[in-house]
Amino acid sequence: QVQFVESGGGLVQPGGSLKLSCAASGSALSMYIMGWYRQVPGKQRELVAGITNNALRNYGDSVKGRFTISRDNAKNTVYLQMNNLKPEDTAVYYCNARRGNTNYWGRGTQVTVSS
Repeated sequence: QVQFVESGGGLVQPGGSLKLSCAASGSALSMYIMGWYRQVPGKQRELVAGITNNALRNYGDSVKGRFTISRDNAKNTVYLQMNNLKPEDTAVYYCNARRGNTNYWGRGTQVTVSS
């Protein structure tokens, strides 16, 4: 069983930056494909960024060039650096760990981009 503590969300103005962190316990994250997802009310949860255990990355089209996912297996933590934030990035952001058919989810952290 993997448990997460997500942090770093908050209110930021358009064009600003935030860095989300997802610290895990209960299992070594090095065994999992890690990802950040986001969801707004009334819409499906969507992939923001993913990173494999050998550091291959993929990003949703709307965040390419602005967001960067990284992982520190020694700290059992995954990060999402978000730059040039836009109002449409407003959502609850969730950390995910996946291995085969097993998925673990964090509780989410709110990101609000507004002037």
